Amino acid sequence: MAVAAAMVMLQRPWTTVSSGDLVSLFTNPFHVVMVMTLLGAGAVMLWRACRARDVYLVEYGCFLGEARHRIPFAMAREHARHLTHLVDDESARFMVRLYEKSGIGEETSVPDSYRYIPPNSGVDASREEAELVIFSAVDKAFARSGMSPSDIDALVFTCSFTTLTPEFADVIVNRYKLRHDVRSVNLSGMGCSGALICVGLARNLLRVAPPGTHVLIVATELLSSLLYTGTKREMLVPNVLFRMGAAAMVMSNSPERARFRLGPIVRTLTAAQDMDYRCAFQEEDEQGITGINLSKDLPVAAANALKSHIIAFGPAVLPVSELLRVAFSFFRHKVLGMEGKLYRPAFRKAFQHFCIHPGGRRVLYEVQKGLGLSDGDMEASHMTLHRFGKMASSSLLYELAYIEAKGRIGKGDRVCMISFSPGIDCSSVAWECVQPPQNPTTDPGLAASTVTLCSFS
Repeated sequence: MAVAAAMVMLQRPWTTVSSGDLVSLFTNPFHVVMVMTLLGAGAVMLWRACRARDVYLVEYGCFLGEARHRIPFAMAREHARHLTHLVDDESARFMVRLYEKSGIGEETSVPDSYRYIPPNSGVDASREEAELVIFSAVDKAFARSGMSPSDIDALVFTCSFTTLTPEFADVIVNRYKLRHDVRSVNLSGMGCSGALICVGLARNLLRVAPPGTHVLIVATELLSSLLYTGTKREMLVPNVLFRMGAAAMVMSNSPERARFRLGPIVRTLTAAQDMDYRCAFQEEDEQGITGINLSKDLPVAAANALKSHIIAFGPAVLPVSELLRVAFSFFRHKVLGMEGKLYRPAFRKAFQHFCIHPGGRRVLYEVQKGLGLSDGDMEASHMTLHRFGKMASSSLLYELAYIEAKGRIGKGDRVCMISFSPGIDCSSVAWECVQPPQNPTTDPGLAASTVTLCSFS
């Protein structure tokens, strides 16, 4: 009736519309309800058209080294002794002591190039390692998702310290014969935050891409070109911590077959501060040998960077109740001058699972203290460090695989990923599970990792 009355009035010349007609149209309750309904529907349609499109993680896969790739402690110690013509005895003993305190277990993997005396650090060794770990991770991601290479519309690859020609993104395109119109990006130098930075890049692409677009992300770090053979202690630490690994992710802007919905992404950079900028620095030592100098200030710099990162990340993910508590604590402490510590927000109220970059036992301790997490919250991080070592940016996907292999993720659970890179660059990503694995113990993509990872719980 309201629509018919309005159409009749609109068909008349405006001069014939009386004030009585307008009053009767907009004072009738039924007419008002109809108008409000139409306005509400229009507002909803406008909101849906303007809002940011949801982005999803369809599936992922991780490289799992075979028995021939592992390097137990006894082998590492013997290997260090045979390197005495490259490093002195004291340096070898330092690496052994560091290994004993590192939290790294007996089944971590290293490339075949590490087993030569002297180690093989040439281009062929790097390419052989890259093809081994990258192809394995991508194969598992495709197998678990049920997708084929022809479904991929864009490729984002990250590897910090090794770049060859053709670039590794082209290696993947060639190996899987991706479409000729695939868009590819090859990121280098992003450090251990590389995977999360790639997720942010993929999100930006998927939000403006047509529905049903898929992006393949591959993250790795190649050890064949990273081994330091000098005697400077700060540059020997990566020799002990870094291990071989790679992870691949398929992301989409369609919820079809999706496993996780992407939440807020926050990235903070403190490179403007000299101490943070120099805390992890690639350089040459006094003998001209290139390596990564990890400063003794790194744990302190990482802890301070984490504090500023929490200030930026908290408002994006914490519930309102926690934000009000933080605001009240700040007001009481700073404005009223009352004694006591500032309230530390409980991130456990926002997330059920945490994947913290396993940069070492001390780094994990600082993050645990800064976020107020329990030992159980840190289990996946410590177990990944123990079983696989530090695998740069791909480590976070191994932690997610560990949690899923344990059968702990349910629908609606939220996962927090935090990583650190030289700079210091802190990156955080939130995920919400929309479809847990049907059967974690028999899922073909998790079966191998379930057997291996659960044995270390």
